[in-house]
Amino acid sequence: MSKYIVFLFTLFTVTSSFAQEEDRQRKLEEQKARLQEEIRQQEKLLQTQKKKEKSAVKVVEQQNVKIGLQQKLINTTEKQKKVLGNSMYINQIKVNKLKKELVLLKEDYARNIVKSYKSRSEQSKAMFILSSDNFLQAYKRFQYMKQYSSFRKVQGEEIKSKTNELETYNNKLSVQKKEKEKLIAESEEEKQELVKQRQEQQKELNSIKKDKNKIIADIRKKQKEAKAIERQIERLIREAIAAANKKAGNTTNTTTFVLTPEAKELANDFKANRGRLPWPVEKGALTKRFGRQPHPLEPSIMIESSGIEVSSERGAKARAVFNGEVSDVQMAPNGTATIMIRHGDYTTTYSNIGKVFVSKGSKVTTKQALGEIFFNQSAGKSVLKFLIFQNTTKLNPQSWIINM
Repeated sequence: MSKYIVFLFTLFTVTSSFAQEEDRQRKLEEQKARLQEEIRQQEKLLQTQKKKEKSAVKVVEQQNVKIGLQQKLINTTEKQKKVLGNSMYINQIKVNKLKKELVLLKEDYARNIVKSYKSRSEQSKAMFILSSDNFLQAYKRFQYMKQYSSFRKVQGEEIKSKTNELETYNNKLSVQKKEKEKLIAESEEEKQELVKQRQEQQKELNSIKKDKNKIIADIRKKQKEAKAIERQIERLIREAIAAANKKAGNTTNTTTFVLTPEAKELANDFKANRGRLPWPVEKGALTKRFGRQPHPLEPSIMIESSGIEVSSERGAKARAVFNGEVSDVQMAPNGTATIMIRHGDYTTTYSNIGKVFVSKGSKVTTKQALGEIFFNQSAGKSVLKFLIFQNTTKLNPQSWIINM
């Protein structure tokens, strides 16, 4: 019994490990597909920029994003190779184990066949039974011969079963070896592409060194504009908290939402989907990440981003990342809008909207179109600025959005 339990445990462990490796491989494949789509989108934006305007600054900015995506793609491919290697190792262990078991089974089966051949005559079998001292012994000898025959049959079936299992695992290994060869080739192509992109970027960088002061001034101007929008959003959230709490009869708490049971349930649902929220655009490329970071063109200047920026093509639409209610729609001096959606004590904001499809108080659902993102003619792209807050605390959208 103990050997049987050990066998079952070993089988379960191997099967479980194999299933986990397959799941990891599937998730990496999904992540890789998303990165490849981002790279395609970024390449479109880059080519559009080169055609529309001879601005080396904007070209380098987009090249920098594409290089970052390419590096992430290489890292993902390397992870795939590692996961696949682990899976192949597990399968090879299984193959080796099956081969040893088959050798032992076949040797034992061969010995039994020889014994059976030596005592193959019906007369020998009859004499073996008839030479018994009593009826009980004769009955036991008869049962033994019957069981021996069944045992040989079981042995034969087990050999057949393990042979088929061995063939299955060998086929899996063969497929995995081809897949690994493919991944190695892809990885090499990706690395060559990265070298090419860096060389192109360096050419552009060399051409704009003389305009350094102008670049720094432009960076600071954009930072100032972004901060003004962020301060407005923060003010609106504080006002929304105060208004919601006043309505609930609580005027003392002005920093956090006092939640109704329904709002609390919505907030819990939002929190439970961390890392699984959809992108705020259907197709696009992440062109600015969250937090403090050196500017891609001028590393001496540190920029602070309260959210992320996602670049897309003309006509791209911003979409809700979760069910909620539009708490406000604010217009900026340049004519673009910021849409704010409340999800309990969480708020998501969508800025740089050219055409708005919703209004304050509208109920929205996950992936519902909120508006068309403003298309910048000179830059040749639509850029959505996306932020997430819990009450008045800024959160990193990259840890909430799937595959970002």
